[in-house]
Amino acid sequence: MYVGRFIVVGSDVAAYRVSSRSFPNRQVVDRDGTLSVVPTADAEETDNPYVSYNCLRTTDDDAQAVVGNGSHVDPIVEKLDLGYPARDALVTGLHAMDYEKDDYDTPRIAGVLDADGTGVIGTITHDALVVDTVESPTLVATYEENRPTPYDLGASTATEAARALYDADFEHAVCAAAVSRTDAGFETAFYNGPE
Repeated sequence: MYVGRFIVVGSDVAAYRVSSRSFPNRQVVDRDGTLSVVPTADAEETDNPYVSYNCLRTTDDDAQAVVGNGSHVDPIVEKLDLGYPARDALVTGLHAMDYEKDDYDTPRIAGVLDADGTGVIGTITHDALVVDTVESPTLVATYEENRPTPYDLGASTATEAARALYDADFEHAVCAAAVSRTDAGFETAFYNGPE
């Protein structure tokens, strides 16, 4: 089944996977602790604004982490840095950026690992804005599964979560990124597929 891009958020781990039929030549790169989705060296040039973006960032104080499928990740982190609660930062960021204005009205999806040890997941579609607090891994995708649904992630570290999402039984895996809460703060990882 093709569900497009998707995230899984729990209380201690969150992950994001790019799945794409249209732009498969992308990878995750680490830019000083921010994980970004960018075209590979052999990708065709495009002016599509939805191809490159930060998909995983932590707040300035490293108390919270955000994952998402587009440029809305940055304003969500900015709201958290201003002291907004996770729920309000998601609502504000998703509502301000709205769904993607492409041929498919692609939903925006995002999740927060909050400072209080909980997870919050959200999505905005052409007709709804949904934000939920989660205690166990929960999936939301851009297509088919665009409402929060329990998901058996089976990973507790960022490395395990990135690989688990990449290997998930959904079509057209491109790359994945993940973050996990540790005693020393957040750990991030990414997986761009087999070399």
